[in-house]
Formats: sequence, C-alpha cells, structure tokens
Amino acid sequence: MRRAEINRKTTETDIKLSLCLDGVGNYKIDTGCGFLDHMLELFSKHSCFDMTVSCTGDTKVDYHHTTEDVGIALGSAFKTAIGDARGIKRYGSMLLPMDEALVLCAVDVSGRGFLVFNVDIPTVKVGDFDTELVEEFFVAFCRNAGVTVNLRSLDGHNSHHIIEAAFKAAARALRIAVSADETCPDKIPSTKGLL
Repeated sequence: MRRAEINRKTTETDIKLSLCLDGVGNYKIDTGCGFLDHMLELFSKHSCFDMTVSCTGDTKVDYHHTTEDVGIALGSAFKTAIGDARGIKRYGSMLLPMDEALVLCAVDVSGRGFLVFNVDIPTVKVGDFDTELVEEFFVAFCRNAGVTVNLRSLDGHNSHHIIEAAFKAAARALRIAVSADETCPDKIPSTKGLL
C-alpha cells in the first residue's frame, strides 16, 4: 500500500495528515475551515485516496496559513506515498463539469512541482473563504508533491461550482496518473530512469 503520514507543526498551524493512494475515498477532515473541509472531502472521494486531516490553525487571522500548510502537508504525503513512481501511468487528465462550470485538469507526476492556474473565479469570497486561496493550495501541493498540474476553467459563473470542479478534476486526474500501467509494470515512466 502506498501511504504516508505527515505531522507538521509551525507557529501558525499544527497538522496531522495521513494519505493512502490505494484507498476507496474514505476521509475524516477537520481543518477549522468549512469550505476547505468540503473541498478536501470531495478531493478524497473523487481520487479514491483515503485521507485524514486534522489542522489547528490561526484562523482568527484568516484561512491563508491553514490552506497553504494543508497543501504543503498533502503534497509531502503524496511525494512520500508515490515513492519512485514505478509502474504508474504518470499522466492523467480530466475535463469535469459541475453544473454550469467546466474545468480541465492535466497532471504529470514528474518529480517537478509546477502549477499553471488559469481558473477564473468571479468572486473574492465563497462564504468566509478567500477564493485566492485556491491557487495558494494548489501551488503548495504541487511544489511539495513534485507534480506538474495545469488547471483551466473553460466555463462557469458560480464561484463555488468552479472551485469544486477544479478540486474534483484534479482528484480524478491524479487518480488516473497514479494508477497502475499494466503494459509497463515495475518500470519507472521516464527515459531518465528516475523521476
């Protein structure tokens, strides 16, 4: 089983996170931010990654540190769990509708963390969550996971739907990318021999 546990404590957040890439989408999430919890729950369900996340953060300031640090912890867990990426498909993509919203996500489990984020979110907040934090989460995840992610919104006008579509599309694309490549089992998917 490809799994990892991360404990990350700073002056701003205290995070305990577990991740199993070979799961069924079971989750237990409590970050202190309801909207982030919702996004992580659907990320777990649609990726089929089992996840537990517990975060105590300085939410009296705002949700920035919590969101970014959870992204760091999840990315770190992903990198540990994927190991040398032997036998995986490496690439995955998903074009995902969410009511009027349509989001494309393409991922490469490359060992190189990079994010292209062209997601137009019409409002600055969803509830009490600053929507600019969506990009912060994915930047933190990509850098620490060593994954290249390209996220693009193609349609939509409801901020909640667009963000939800982005998380679901990323989850589904990652689910494909980490799945077993039956034609090349036990091979590292790179001419370099290393990701």
